[in-house]
Amino acid sequence: MALMVVLTVLIGLLLWGGERTAPRVRDFSWQNKQIGADDAAFILAFSRPMDHASVEENLRINPPLPGKISWAGRRMAYTLTTPAPYGTPFEVQLRDARDRFSSSNLSRAAIQPFTGQFQTRDRAFAYIGVEGSEQGRLVLYNLTQQRKAMLTPENLVVMDFKPYPLSDRVLFTATERTAQPQGLLEQKLYTVTTGIRVQPPAQVGEPATALTPTTESAGKVALVLDSQDYQNLKFDLSADGKTIVVQRVNRRDPADFGPWLLKEGEPPKPLKGEPGGDFLITPDSNSLAIAQGQGLALLPLQPDAKPLDFLPKFGVVLSFSNDGSLATMIKFNGDRTRSLFLVSNQGTQKELFRTTGSILKAQFDPTKQTLYCLLTELLIKGELYQEQPYIAAIDIKPTSKTNAVVPLVKLPVQRDIQVSLSPDGFGLLFDQTTEAAKDDAASESELRTSTGKSIATSRLWLLPLNPADLTSSVQPEPLPLLGLRPRWLP
Repeated sequence: MALMVVLTVLIGLLLWGGERTAPRVRDFSWQNKQIGADDAAFILAFSRPMDHASVEENLRINPPLPGKISWAGRRMAYTLTTPAPYGTPFEVQLRDARDRFSSSNLSRAAIQPFTGQFQTRDRAFAYIGVEGSEQGRLVLYNLTQQRKAMLTPENLVVMDFKPYPLSDRVLFTATERTAQPQGLLEQKLYTVTTGIRVQPPAQVGEPATALTPTTESAGKVALVLDSQDYQNLKFDLSADGKTIVVQRVNRRDPADFGPWLLKEGEPPKPLKGEPGGDFLITPDSNSLAIAQGQGLALLPLQPDAKPLDFLPKFGVVLSFSNDGSLATMIKFNGDRTRSLFLVSNQGTQKELFRTTGSILKAQFDPTKQTLYCLLTELLIKGELYQEQPYIAAIDIKPTSKTNAVVPLVKLPVQRDIQVSLSPDGFGLLFDQTTEAAKDDAASESELRTSTGKSIATSRLWLLPLNPADLTSSVQPEPLPLLGLRPRWLP
């Protein structure tokens, strides 16, 4: 009886006084991780239910990152409203927050001080070298660390490439240097490791092992697809890095051509059906948007599957937003003009502008508020027709009534220009090539423009962007690099 009385008194005192241990942060989902443009939210898990207002008032991120807070029980999610700039370390601090059921004794109720760290990925890009020992080779340049590395060997001439989602590998087409000048007829598909080892956080709602980076050192080349029976032409890599689509032509039967599907651990398979032209894999990695006949078809990435949809109005798909909710498509009009359309997954179609020139590229910024385009203006001087290329930004915010086209940079008159928007939306890379003179044998190279002319040299440029003010004056900065077809790593 005495023991029962003592225990009853102790339990009463405990209930009256409450728990005396301070609340704490049990888990921070971005702790010591490297985040990319697709990592939009972090989670703080607490040991006890927290007073929401005290947490929100005392949460500090340095440098500041604008975001929105939501709660689910003891878990707080902080969703970024603007992308985190690449190449930046961040610190998260939480002090003086209280739990929901704390008493008036604030010194006892205050949370254990918490400090967490994470960083964004380095600002890095790859390009094809044009001079000396770099000619035709894939080069990696880390802009954050100011460091350059050669990825591919001297015996391969790289034609095109696409990085994998964790930047640990690059998928590329190349020909043997001894196989020139056959070029595209002999190109094979390879992968090469970059030596980059990202520690990504798990996406909200996905397992931590959704993406596993390779641990190989840089420069490890592996053959993916040969060209013995089929010529390999255009290719695309899915957003999850698990699917490749390649346009192939049978060497013995040129009428046998079309896209082939390559999945990890499986032999290549043709996507049977009507042959098509230009194509892109959708951001969900499950479908293919391809030009067919007088329109665009949406095909599931499965052999012998029936088309999901057909858009007879459009001839080319240029790009998708990261979440797949928006796409840019080109309509060829009867008056010999071209129109750029913004198409949503809800079925809405909006003409952004019409031009007598060309619409070469269009890329969404991470917030889907701005569209950066490579366009041309048709110049007529007597019987001479030229196209003046320029880079422009288009305001595509839902509240925008005019979708104004803001020219940013006018470029030299040339057709073969490549542009690449950084994943954080703060910089745009482009190249400026110089063709070799017809009578200058010394400047002949194995690299060719889209019209087949030899490239003498090419300079890379970086255009800083201010997404908050498209009308602000920006000037491109020349990089101390000679190369072409630059592309940012994710």
